[in-house]
Amino acid sequence: MKRNLLVFISLILFIGNIFAQQSTIYEINIDSEINATSRIFLNKGLNEANELNVDAVLIRLNTYGGTLVDADSMRTAILYNPIPVYVFIDNNAASAGALISIACEKIFMRPGATIGAATVVQGDSGDEAPDKYQSYMRGMMRATAEKTGRDPKIAEAMVDERVNIPEINEEGRVLTLTAQEAMKVGYCDGIAETKQEVIEQLLDIKDYKIVEYTPSIVDKLMGFLTNHAFRAILIMIIVAGIYFELQSPGIGFPTMAAITAAVLYFTPLYLEGLVQNWEIAVFIIGILLILIELFVTPGMGVAGISGIVLIGMGLVFAMLNNDWFSFREVTIPDLSYSLITVSSGILLAIFLILYMSARIGKKGMFRKIALETDLSTSESVTEEELQLVGKEGTAMTDLRPSGKIIIAGEVYDAVSNLGYIEAGTKIKAIRLENMQLYVDKL
Repeated sequence: MKRNLLVFISLILFIGNIFAQQSTIYEINIDSEINATSRIFLNKGLNEANELNVDAVLIRLNTYGGTLVDADSMRTAILYNPIPVYVFIDNNAASAGALISIACEKIFMRPGATIGAATVVQGDSGDEAPDKYQSYMRGMMRATAEKTGRDPKIAEAMVDERVNIPEINEEGRVLTLTAQEAMKVGYCDGIAETKQEVIEQLLDIKDYKIVEYTPSIVDKLMGFLTNHAFRAILIMIIVAGIYFELQSPGIGFPTMAAITAAVLYFTPLYLEGLVQNWEIAVFIIGILLILIELFVTPGMGVAGISGIVLIGMGLVFAMLNNDWFSFREVTIPDLSYSLITVSSGILLAIFLILYMSARIGKKGMFRKIALETDLSTSESVTEEELQLVGKEGTAMTDLRPSGKIIIAGEVYDAVSNLGYIEAGTKIKAIRLENMQLYVDKL
């Protein structure tokens, strides 16, 4: 009898311990612009929360918005996370922040907080983006609201001032809701001053512990390397490095700079699972084709143009979530940001090339790259070299712009004064400057 009583008591205690088990809340703080860094932080945090098998994820959000492509990725990660995700708006959830909030299972707000104003704007000017972007954002807001059981028309009104909802928003004004207004229309599930109040009073969890996501140095570095502006700078270095190296072939500083930039460009995207091996191969093949155009089949143009196209494809595709040439998972913002980033990098490279070409040899930070002294009269220049000016000869190799020429049966190094000169072309030496002989086509 006593034995049975002890077994019964032990069973009751065991069951009680199960029901009294402490809950684990995983906290992710997003209190800055929505960008590549915040996207990486959220994804890392959600992955860690799932590994720990926590009871819920609580995002403490305070943001004025950010890039649409990163916000779209974040809202998708939240929508399909196996563990419920709640958000506590600790002041602002504007623009991209509103999209992320609506994706959460429950929205909690601090008194005085706001949510809304999700019109897509252009980053450089702050003006409204073209309607195709607004249309995509409207659809994404509606779809997200439908998925989480909220009124999709209210979500659309946060993007488009033409959507009028009587007694909720003013006609001609993009919708922004206060905490009290959001409560009335189902876009807020509770108002609290602190996250502890959210957990204890609104979620009714009394015994709990909070595990907070702490980004590592690697996470912060990854966020910096995947920033769209930094990617554009890396593309600038890649393009400019290739150009300057081709002006004076040989493994030098431009080559090392281009290789380093390419590694920094592709590595974070590879670790994120965006870039595939074939996309890196396309980029490398593009560079090889340009080299073939320069040194094997100069003047043909086919290899060079194909190389430029493949390099551009490799850089663009690396940022897209495509499966070979299937783009079903690629959104309009993804494609737009990819094209804009690559185009911006190429334009920056062109400006850099023009600037450095004009500054080399002059006073300033580039004065040491080339000699300032006019060596056409220097003692280092022989009488024979001075007498080459005005003489005619033949291009022994292609001049792009440097190469070799033959004058009176002797071989000399020379630089094309203007444009490409094909091997076998008749040339004339026009000047000797900085110990470099310049020639023109006859």
